[in-house]
Amino acid sequence: MAAPAEHDEEENKERPPRVMDTPEDLRLEAIANSIALHPSRDVIVCGDVDGDVYAYEYSCTEGRTTELWSSGHHMKSCRAVRFSADGQKLFSVSRDKAVHVLDAESGKLVTRIRGAHTAPINALKIIDENLLATGDDAGTVKVWDMRRGTSILDLKHHDDYISSITVDQAKRILLSASGDGTLGVFNIKRRRFELQSEFQSGDLTSVALMKRGKKVVCGSSEGTLYIFNWDGFGATSDRFAVKAESVDCILPITDSIMCVASMDGYIRAINLLPNRVIGCVGQHVGEPIEELGRSHCGRFLVSCGHDSLVKFWDIGSLPESKVQEYRKRKRKDGKLKSLSKKAHGDNDFFAGLVEETENKREEGEEEGEEEDEESDSDSD
Repeated sequence: MAAPAEHDEEENKERPPRVMDTPEDLRLEAIANSIALHPSRDVIVCGDVDGDVYAYEYSCTEGRTTELWSSGHHMKSCRAVRFSADGQKLFSVSRDKAVHVLDAESGKLVTRIRGAHTAPINALKIIDENLLATGDDAGTVKVWDMRRGTSILDLKHHDDYISSITVDQAKRILLSASGDGTLGVFNIKRRRFELQSEFQSGDLTSVALMKRGKKVVCGSSEGTLYIFNWDGFGATSDRFAVKAESVDCILPITDSIMCVASMDGYIRAINLLPNRVIGCVGQHVGEPIEELGRSHCGRFLVSCGHDSLVKFWDIGSLPESKVQEYRKRKRKDGKLKSLSKKAHGDNDFFAGLVEETENKREEGEEEGEEEDEESDSDSD
């Protein structure tokens, strides 16, 4: 005798939720310009083009990712969001020229600095528990003492927007990448401008420290990575042309491996010195990617793109990737190796990202064969 329909429904309700490799993607109402991941909890914050900020608790258990709070304090597009080191505060900057400090637990506004810049603010970097740096669309860099709510450094040495800011481990030197094609160097302790690099082709769109701070890498709108030696900021020591429309953001994973995102929608993992594209971590189909982040556990890479999605990628094995010193033969199909399960789908377009295990003949190719991405040099 067949079981009653009520019994089937009861069994479905008791079925445990599915546990996935990564949290479910977040579908937002508007494009997220920026994301920030909590330093110790499974919480992500997104700032969107409407000026809203959303906080979510993410989970690999199906249906468990939930919105915690939302904030609409900015009048215009929210350009960047960042957590404090202890995760208790959230900082945001906007096209409305304001700096906001929110309580990370509730999303309530704690501090607002109206008119922090005379031009829309585009870049934000937390320096320590008291200092933060901002950069605007006109090329001005400011460092703020949040105990007083005033700037202790206010300098304009760029002719175009500030795209990205980073600081060294000692919190002494600030580096700014600009749309004018230069890297700026500022001394935070002495509150002065130090120097500016030579002009590069295209905008400098991002900046990151690699090789334990001995190398500085800048992405560009031309799809080239420009590499500087620390204390040698005047001219590049190396450059690496990536087959991408641009390199819009850089996220260091190890001292030698970084993930870069591009306007073509791909997230590439790249090894620095020797300079190699390891493969594809993931993609937003045909849509530019605004920012990358990494979970506090180190396992998930997170990306936000113009498809209004925030996506999670499993990069747990990426830090163990090994790169051959010699240059391999150029792949005739031009495909990227897939580095995560979600980096390809069943359709032909994504199936093209899957690279089969290289056979022994390919492994034995001699050095000097042309490869997809060329580097001017692989020297330290």
